[in-house]
Amino acid sequence: MIMDDSDINGILYICATPIGNLEDITLRAKRILQEVDLIAAEDTRHTRKLLSFYDIHTPLTSYHEHNKREKGPKLINELCAGKKIALVSDAGTPGISDPGQDLVGLAVVAGIAIVPIPGVSAVVSALVISGLPTERFCFEGFLPRIKKGRRAILQKWEQEQRTIVFYESPYRLVKTLKELSPLFGERNIAVARELTKTYEQVIRGRLTEVLEFFTGNSPKGEIVVVIQGSNEIKKTPQKGPTDICECVDNLVRHGHNKKDAIKEAAILLGVSKREVYNTILKAEKKGTE
Repeated sequence: MIMDDSDINGILYICATPIGNLEDITLRAKRILQEVDLIAAEDTRHTRKLLSFYDIHTPLTSYHEHNKREKGPKLINELCAGKKIALVSDAGTPGISDPGQDLVGLAVVAGIAIVPIPGVSAVVSALVISGLPTERFCFEGFLPRIKKGRRAILQKWEQEQRTIVFYESPYRLVKTLKELSPLFGERNIAVARELTKTYEQVIRGRLTEVLEFFTGNSPKGEIVVVIQGSNEIKKTPQKGPTDICECVDNLVRHGHNKKDAIKEAAILLGVSKREVYNTILKAEKKGTE
């Protein structure tokens, strides 16, 4: 008897769901969520609201960062048994900065058919309304929380020519913008907040202007940051006295004391702490003459 693979293995659907407004779902996504045997959701409580809105009664199971090692193989076993499963995240397209990529990897190894159900993506949504170039861009996800790791990425971005897109927590946004300011100066930036939701907001402007706005207006909700790429890659990384003084002044203006500003500037500019200190000292002496 001739047997097709579909008779043996099920199908894993990577199903995009709304990032805010529940009307932002495709007709195909609604149909798939109704027809599959099981929906694997990052947060079943969150997904249940979407299913209730569309009167969908498909069984739910949780699949998230904290149970993916245990749950992933179990879902693969069900797929191998012929079940059809839809993977959904809390919002947007699964696999983008969430554990969905791990399940997809397991499915590839197991020979499971994987079908994308396209839809909303916060990355693309923020990019196309930012007003910044969209021809070429890079996406970073969430920046590392560890200062050293975060700084290493920010320093690489200084010479990145493509438009840069990343996610940020409202609790760390101002801190991140302060770290970017000495490196990026007056580069254009857009901060998209609560996309497609009731209080959707996009703040556009120079980096220092956007920093000043959010310093006085505490950000809330889910945030996507879009930054203008560098116009040209600097071939000479050396920093002159003017660069050093401007960097220290910028850090002091944004809340650093002088000692910390000198230390931070040395790290950001890739020069010695002594060089920064001596440069500032000379500038101060010259200013008093």
